Amino acid sequence: MANRRLAPASEQPQTFAFSPENAAWAKTQIAKYPEGRQASAVISLLWKAQEQNGGWLPRAAIEAVAAELGMPNIRVLEVATFYTMFALEPVGRFWIQVCGTVPCDSCGARGLKEMLHDRLGAPGHVSADGNFSWLEVECLGACCNAPMVQINQDYFEDLTPESLGQLMDDLAAGRPVKVGSQTGRVSSEPQGAVNTLTDPSLFDGSRVGAWRKRFEEAGKAEEPAAGATLNTGEAAASAQQAATNPKPARPDAGRAVERTASDAPAQRAANGETPVKPADRADAAERGRSTAKAGAARQGDADVLDSPAKRVAEGEPAAGDQGNQDVPARDAVPQQPEASGASDAEVAAEAEEARVTGALAALPENATPEQKADVVGKRPMALDAARAGKPDDLTRIEGIDSGNSQRLNGLGIYHFDQIAAWSRDEITWVGTYLAFPGRIDREDWVGQAKALAAPAQ
Repeated sequence: MANRRLAPASEQPQTFAFSPENAAWAKTQIAKYPEGRQASAVISLLWKAQEQNGGWLPRAAIEAVAAELGMPNIRVLEVATFYTMFALEPVGRFWIQVCGTVPCDSCGARGLKEMLHDRLGAPGHVSADGNFSWLEVECLGACCNAPMVQINQDYFEDLTPESLGQLMDDLAAGRPVKVGSQTGRVSSEPQGAVNTLTDPSLFDGSRVGAWRKRFEEAGKAEEPAAGATLNTGEAAASAQQAATNPKPARPDAGRAVERTASDAPAQRAANGETPVKPADRADAAERGRSTAKAGAARQGDADVLDSPAKRVAEGEPAAGDQGNQDVPARDAVPQQPEASGASDAEVAAEAEEARVTGALAALPENATPEQKADVVGKRPMALDAARAGKPDDLTRIEGIDSGNSQRLNGLGIYHFDQIAAWSRDEITWVGTYLAFPGRIDREDWVGQAKALAAPAQ
């Protein structure tokens, strides 16, 4: 494919500026996007700059677009070098872009490229008369009519080396050319005769939509008497529903209606009934815990009056005093609450993090990792070198990557059994030295090392 490089410095113009008309057009494109999103107009502005510069983008145009949009030059250069629609070198009056991806390649694009190479030379160079230059590009989206090329802004499809050569001759001579398929194909129809969807029954209704005719005929064949009975039954049901619920699709809530929707004591009394239902009276007389917050308790009810005055009178603390706790000294380390559902390793890791943080607070900010570790723990025993010159692969311990493995080797830690023997102080020392206190407990390095060292013991 093409090398996406800027043209040599000898071919680059010194400056570039949009013409007044194009500058006004650029302003309208930028105005389409909200404040802070002006970079979204970069492709539009690059395309207009290429059009103004004779079909290719010089460095000065890329930098001018970057300045217009407030973007770094490299960001605009990334866009210009990514899309082959932007030519980075001078092009001929007719710029031929040959699709070289799989559909076109399998249909003869290689022959087109060979013909262009023989006639014009290597891609990216302008012919001696200034008329043509060519480039191989990625898919141009006309796979059905492969192979094809794009010349300036037009597609020419169903090409052969001979038809492409004739097309170039016509363009150079100024003769009119036909855009699109060069074999007479309409749109993307199958090549050759149309051999699908040719059955007339697909369009006269005898196959498509035939179910509708069968449905209509079946309806006509039904007994008229049965239909009348059915309709009468449906009409009667509808009339009965209208009498009881005249507007079934609209609820009665919020509107005055004729029937009563309540069962209040006043309504019951107006109807000559007992204001309170016997069942409700029985429920009210049932002994149990009263939910009232005022008034005297009934005999036999559980006591639910729990006022502060009553609690003080009975020698208990008032509700406002129940939550009082002794305030710890300001310099005391607060007690770490145990997380709900936390594992022992998680609890130990949180406790170590809190202890290390408190111990390191007195150290200067420029303290070395070793100085910090010495304050909180004990350096583990080290080896001068790996036993027999073969260190264990410490990255087999989950949580130790290649970087941490190298740092542990620098501390003289080469083997699983060394890690498996770490004490609490040594775990704290290593965790602080590596700048992640608590992580060794959380990931259980010691437990993993014991399991890995067991077969070798």
